[in-house]
Amino acid sequence: MRLFVIISVLLVLGFPFIMTEVVESFSTCSDFFLKDQPPDIKDVLNNSASQDNNRYKLICQRYDNEYRFASLYDTMKRIPIFSAYKYTGHYDEKPHIPWMVEPQLEPLDGTMSVPGANQAIDRDYWNQEIPDKLERGHLFPNGHAADEINAESTYTLTNTVPQKKSFNGGSWRVMEQNVRNFMHSNCRDKNNADKILAYVLTGAVPGNRLLNERVNIPSHMWTVFCCFNTKTKAWESKAYWAENKGENIPHPIIAEKTLEQLEDFLSKKYKPFTLFSEECYNIFPQIKLFSSEDVPWWLLIK
Repeated sequence: MRLFVIISVLLVLGFPFIMTEVVESFSTCSDFFLKDQPPDIKDVLNNSASQDNNRYKLICQRYDNEYRFASLYDTMKRIPIFSAYKYTGHYDEKPHIPWMVEPQLEPLDGTMSVPGANQAIDRDYWNQEIPDKLERGHLFPNGHAADEINAESTYTLTNTVPQKKSFNGGSWRVMEQNVRNFMHSNCRDKNNADKILAYVLTGAVPGNRLLNERVNIPSHMWTVFCCFNTKTKAWESKAYWAENKGENIPHPIIAEKTLEQLEDFLSKKYKPFTLFSEECYNIFPQIKLFSSEDVPWWLLIK
């Protein structure tokens, strides 16, 4: 009954909505996480469950009768902490659909007395009197979606944060394209070499400024993926982060980092994270141990 009332109000007020599910545990849509294991975030997310159900909401993003990705949403900041998805190929056309909201994040009475009480809405991005405005920056980018329906599903405001336009369309976009190209060429299902597969987490570090006096503007953006590289026959991860600020042309290059470096960065800037299971931590190949018989005699002389 609650969902029916909220949806009815949203339709009257002209808010497009996505039929997602706010869930008690990410086990409902665990397929978007490697080994079905979501990240652990101190005081936020542990063992697939929110550590504060009033603030941190787990969303299984459902669109056209299927789960498409997952998001952890901070209703106090009105931005997602991360979105998780599987890269299985890409669709090159940009969808032309309205931005959607999540009806289950709204107050129980469904009155919408304060539209978007617990989430960002489209009007938060209107009437900006600055040259390099803030725009809706995807966490799960539509350019990483495998087909048209998956690309459409990314157009929910629970999958976006305010990003500087020159940053979102500049260095961050170039990085997303480079990551997509690498995953497309190298990442495969370990059990099926013909199937493209990578697990991706993209998130935001909350900042100290607000858009429209309501929506937190992240200080930094970050992303990391892990996959089985069929060329090296090993699991591999790559991580990136950058400051959410205006850029000049030519745009700076976002440097590749390790998963360990990203976790250290997030621990200092936000909270301690464990992002993936142990396969994804790039471990140097084991060094072969030689006996004295294998080593030339002149190397044994002290």
